[in-house]
Amino acid sequence: MPRLSAPPWLRDLAGAWIFYSVLPAWPAPAPRFERIARFAPWIGAVLGALQALLWWGLQGQVPLVAQVALVLALGLWLSGGLHMDGVMDSADGLAAGDRCLEAMADSRVGASGVQALVLVLLLRTAALALLGAAAPMALVWAAVCGRLAPLPAMAWFPYLRPGGSAAFHRAHGAALAVELRPTLLLLPLLLLLPWPGLASWPVPTGLVALVPALFVPVALGRRLGGHSGDTYGACVEWSESLGLLLIASALRLAAAAG
Repeated sequence: MPRLSAPPWLRDLAGAWIFYSVLPAWPAPAPRFERIARFAPWIGAVLGALQALLWWGLQGQVPLVAQVALVLALGLWLSGGLHMDGVMDSADGLAAGDRCLEAMADSRVGASGVQALVLVLLLRTAALALLGAAAPMALVWAAVCGRLAPLPAMAWFPYLRPGGSAAFHRAHGAALAVELRPTLLLLPLLLLLPWPGLASWPVPTGLVALVPALFVPVALGRRLGGHSGDTYGACVEWSESLGLLLIASALRLAAAAG
């Protein structure tokens, strides 16, 4: 009897699991990597949920500063630092002017890259400290929206490094509306997440994290004239950090209005 092969979308999801996280690979199906970017938000939901579980587990057991630091450390470990490397390389490239691509390809990290790393972590630290009990839901929303950011970057801007390590994303990607379908399937589950003390605001609170997911790839793409694997990673981290901060701000405004 012939062996049934897994559908391509499931193989892409298995590939996304391997590419975007350090979690153990699935025993089956065999991964495929051509169109994994469309499933990055799904992997973000898993990584955000794991951070949320750690936040809940540490709540009231350790000082807030330790709680925030440990949750951030878990997030960096789960992603293997894949996107944070892009934050640093992109910052060095932006600071290098005409030598942008050369600086981004350099494995050494410059002063601009270090500053960008510190700034991203400080923004995320401030957001988590402000979020308090709402941090678990915000971590999931921001992780999903952050990993949505490379999709418009891939669809709307040329790839700056023909033959580069991330060129396959754009070479195999479909139209943006098609690439967004897996995320649209995920959206109803996200909308079920409860926001403590804010039952009437769950939808707009989470959706504000989409703003940087659109703004950051457009801003970077216009500045550089396109995108690379490094800037795809930068889009993820900056969008996730700003998304957390926007969610925290929205909750504060809602609390003040109530």
